[in-house]
Amino acid sequence: MTQLSNSLAAADLATSLHPYTDARALEETGPIIIARGEGIHVWDTAGNKYIEGLAGLWSVAVGFGETRLADAAHKQMSQLPYYHIFAAKAHEPSIRLAEKLVEITPEPLTRVFYTNSGSEANDTVVKLVWYMNNALGRPEKKKFLARNKGYHGITIASGSLTGLPNNHRDFDLPAIPVVHLTCPHFYRFGQEGETEAEFTARLLAELEAVIEREGAETIAAFIGEPLMGAGGVMVPPEGYWPGVEAICRKHDILLVSDEVINGFGRTGGRFGCETYGFTPDIMTVSKQITSSYMPLAAVLFTEEIYDAIADNSHKIGTFGHGYTASGHPVATAVALENLAILEERDLMGAANRLGPRLQEGLRQYADHPLVGEVRGAGLIAGIELVADKATRAPFAPIGRVGAQAAIFGHAEGLIFRAIGDTLALCPPLIVTEADIDQIVEKMGRALDRTAEWLAAQG
Repeated sequence: MTQLSNSLAAADLATSLHPYTDARALEETGPIIIARGEGIHVWDTAGNKYIEGLAGLWSVAVGFGETRLADAAHKQMSQLPYYHIFAAKAHEPSIRLAEKLVEITPEPLTRVFYTNSGSEANDTVVKLVWYMNNALGRPEKKKFLARNKGYHGITIASGSLTGLPNNHRDFDLPAIPVVHLTCPHFYRFGQEGETEAEFTARLLAELEAVIEREGAETIAAFIGEPLMGAGGVMVPPEGYWPGVEAICRKHDILLVSDEVINGFGRTGGRFGCETYGFTPDIMTVSKQITSSYMPLAAVLFTEEIYDAIADNSHKIGTFGHGYTASGHPVATAVALENLAILEERDLMGAANRLGPRLQEGLRQYADHPLVGEVRGAGLIAGIELVADKATRAPFAPIGRVGAQAAIFGHAEGLIFRAIGDTLALCPPLIVTEADIDQIVEKMGRALDRTAEWLAAQG
């Protein structure tokens, strides 16, 4: 096994560029090569067993090794391994999945456009909205409103919507007209003496002021994750989303719910917008739609938006947008089976049943000397590490302590993601109470080992 690991690592270092990785640091350490998965666990080529506490990348809802998904892929590959949906073509899996998505998402969402990833889905949102506004004779209505620390992908357009510095730095982003608003994270961005209600009111006042400054006639849409994921697992303050929706309706600004992480039961409701009490005009979904067994994403939108786009496609003679694998028959067949499993096993209700155990278990570490805040909803959680609990001062440089905590997590048999110095958890929806107790216990040991390491560092 070690010989295999060494040969694979050498080949990887000689040929690959990894996403979200310090390439030079990787040359020194080498990769951890994952060989197989079963349930909530994965094993590396050295034989080490881990609880996959981030469900891969927030996405493997049904766990690893689900034979029903493999069987669905095999059956579809045997019948129709590929066909496109360009130029008036169609096939049954993509049709049936569109029907299902319209059935389970909020009522106003009646139309589906397929992409391969959440990044492409949010990129497509930008193009759809621009196309629609041009068709409606509103060529100036092109700006997007997003939030600092929001994550919406990494294409030119979706990367511009993302509000994280390392997704912009040296990529010449943002490259589209976007205004980033204050991150709605009360712990980190609330002002001294400010209540949560006052924080919400300040953020809504900021939104109104930006709209007045920019001109509502120039703003196309507001995009946001209901619960912010890759920016650090940040729960919106009370009243925030209903307030945002009311302001968008007042000024004729479309509301886009990025459900790539939140969707299909992660936060407690079927979708994050249901958890936090707002109704979007557009929704993007990916990740848990297939449990990431196949690449797939979708944009859902209202009939009103569809009518404007359809009319313009008739005027031009085509809708000039799409991907070779849009609505891929194998991916959509796997998604249908995945959603069937979620429904049959009530996995979209798992966050309501088991979320309190995860959240309460992790909150026992609120008094840990390194922990500033424990936060989350349903089966998604974050633990923010700080240098000073009283002042909330972060470690400098941000990310060094979190990275070391992740190393200790691996040593304890738990994979979580260090987002700067926030330790993120998002286990598969198939977790049991016993699994959650193990996750909490292993996280505690990782925190203690990190504290010991810091003390040794002086």
